[in-house]
Amino acid sequence: MKKKWRRFLACLSVLLIFFTSSGAAMEKEPEELKNLYAHSAVLMDGSSGRILFGKNETEVLPMASTTKIMTCILTLESGRTEETATASANAAAQPKVHLGVQSGEEFYVKDLLYSLMLESHNDSAVVIAEHIGGSVQGFAEMMNEKAAKLGCADTHFITPNGLDAADGGGEHATTAADLARIMRYCVSESPRREEFLEITQTRSYSFSNKEGSRSFSCQNHNAFMDMMEGVVSGKTGFTSAAGYCYVCALESEGRLFIVALLACGWPNNRTYKWRDARTLFDYGMANYRNQTIRCEEKPRTLPVEGGLARDRNPWHEATVEAAADTSDASQKQYLLRDDERIRSRLTIRKSLTAPVEKGAVVGKISYYLGEQLLEEYPIRTTGSVSSKYFEDWLLWVWKSYIL
Repeated sequence: MKKKWRRFLACLSVLLIFFTSSGAAMEKEPEELKNLYAHSAVLMDGSSGRILFGKNETEVLPMASTTKIMTCILTLESGRTEETATASANAAAQPKVHLGVQSGEEFYVKDLLYSLMLESHNDSAVVIAEHIGGSVQGFAEMMNEKAAKLGCADTHFITPNGLDAADGGGEHATTAADLARIMRYCVSESPRREEFLEITQTRSYSFSNKEGSRSFSCQNHNAFMDMMEGVVSGKTGFTSAAGYCYVCALESEGRLFIVALLACGWPNNRTYKWRDARTLFDYGMANYRNQTIRCEEKPRTLPVEGGLARDRNPWHEATVEAAADTSDASQKQYLLRDDERIRSRLTIRKSLTAPVEKGAVVGKISYYLGEQLLEEYPIRTTGSVSSKYFEDWLLWVWKSYIL
């Protein structure tokens, strides 16, 4: 009977610990972010790529026309924007929203990028993809290769316009975390980011086909630019499978925030994405400030076994100094809450064995925020130490006692 009672008390204790810890974890979610409409959402530090808030951020979902940010940046980086592209029958057959290209019609690629990003025309995306990638499939391979390089492990591209699709690799889909990573690259890391920003910030744009026989006018559908100060880029999207999607970048007081929203309502709730974006940006601006890593590690002196001391006295202990070059740390900023602190972790060898070359790596200094590694710098020797030989003893005796 006593054993059963002890088991009951033990189980009760485990349950109490579980529910207490679960409750504490739930309390960590900011109150103002508990009622987001989006099924999946991310608020990201645009400078470091750190996710400041996530809701189902790694769940794979279709992303509709937010796909086009990847189509745009790949095209810009191809360096072929001044070329002309010919519309195929496949491009002309794309569903609305479309520019209305005709098979055989020629356009300048640069003009099609405005059609792509301002009006989200599906046919313009296919014209671009077939011209840059040789085919839609070829361009999709380029998209997936780029996504992998950006660390987007849960993203699969099939179409350049974001229309719902599936192939042997799965569905055309991404995660809110990956979508934010792609937008961050477009606005802050790509060598063609200035051109990307110029296109996505344009309010209206007019152009003609190469022949000049037809003219077109595009208006920017990123209405959030007029709703909130500091918006630098954004792209909307909608399909029946994806629902309303949105990815956006905002800059405020030297801080860059990225928001990605997937499955943020279906008709007639197209305004949900604007509300969620504002909620996330307001939270970020109210709670996060730029801070730099404080590098206070001083050079270390390490003993060198079997090494010859600087004064070449074989009886003296040989040592070498080692230090980390953290000069660029002060140039990197991280968005932190007031209650967050960056901690350092030093890993270094206790001693070395001669010979030791200058610049040899003997350790590292790592900087963490929670369990996330922010930066890591190697600790290197600042000098060299040669090995100690029998001849060094003889030479010391000769100089000290015989001469």
